Amino acid sequence: MPEFISLTFPNASTEINPIPNASIDPEYLTRYARNLDDYGYNYTLVPYDSSSYDPFTIGATILSVTKKLKVIIALRPNTLYPTVAAKALATLDQLSSGRVVVHFIAGGSDADQAREGDFLSKDERYGRLEDYIKILRRAWKSDEPFDWDSKYYQFKQFSNRVRPTNGPIPVSVGGSSDEAYRVGGSLADIFGLWGEPLKETKDQIDRIYAEAAKAGRPDSDRPRIWVTFRPIIAETEELAWAKAHKTLDALNTNRAKGQGKAPVDAPPPQNAGSQRLLDIAARGEVQDRALWYPTVTATNARGASTALVGSHQTVVESLLDYIDLGADLISIRGYDNLNDAIDYGRFVLPKVRQTLQERENGSTN
Repeated sequence: MPEFISLTFPNASTEINPIPNASIDPEYLTRYARNLDDYGYNYTLVPYDSSSYDPFTIGATILSVTKKLKVIIALRPNTLYPTVAAKALATLDQLSSGRVVVHFIAGGSDADQAREGDFLSKDERYGRLEDYIKILRRAWKSDEPFDWDSKYYQFKQFSNRVRPTNGPIPVSVGGSSDEAYRVGGSLADIFGLWGEPLKETKDQIDRIYAEAAKAGRPDSDRPRIWVTFRPIIAETEELAWAKAHKTLDALNTNRAKGQGKAPVDAPPPQNAGSQRLLDIAARGEVQDRALWYPTVTATNARGASTALVGSHQTVVESLLDYIDLGADLISIRGYDNLNDAIDYGRFVLPKVRQTLQERENGSTN
């Protein structure tokens, strides 16, 4: 059965109704997290940005007000030494009885990495990430002090007495470059992809599995696949498409005002994932059953931006297409953050699970 992921929002600001300079709203954050818990989401991703809030603190707050929801802490290796991260993640994991995952961001923008003093090349960033994952796993398992001496990290006799609750914390890696496939395929428990058409998604999954096999991992141990979408849903197709175009108008208007994810005159994105999305967007607005790309161009492919547009049933069927393709985790988040999360919890998650259960039971109803 697939698992569902949302994204954490610390306040009521959205891409379609931005609140300039909004700070953390503890009541909103608590309400949002509890709704995810109540509506059956399995995880929420706590994102990282060089100018935004600390994911560990946000994650700890979410875990303290929920019962089942797991947090995925986004972490850039340049921001926290791996021995410190090993203890911080394990501490959070113990406090939450094992509800922590870590998602690594190697860094897709030289400019944003430089804002926090990181001047490594892209390939070097992935090399550092490879070391980072290996150090974390050794720190979580090793009973004895150990040394490390590589290009990126050097230390002697590190000893960790803070162990995760249920063994090593799951590690997620994302990306669409050769190095991302290599590092994620060989080391990750989870590999994150943005929403692309079925053919391109299958090609990427095959690349990840090939790298896993090259690293000697059996099929039973290869990374679980995580795919992200921005569904725009309504009761009927007509209402959903009207809502989609209204959303697009808001994204374009806000970008023109300087309140979008990227300035109007922003250069093309540097990371391979965004470049792939823009290339696919140039082929046409709609791909496959309901994958809609104008939201990609409206945001200059900054982050996950491909929409799924349609009635509740159409979006359910679209998600099932990806599950059938091999997606184990489905991330869905909308543009009206809290209300969309509730709508997905009411009309999408239960139907996907019900359909898969009926298949398992051999029902055709």
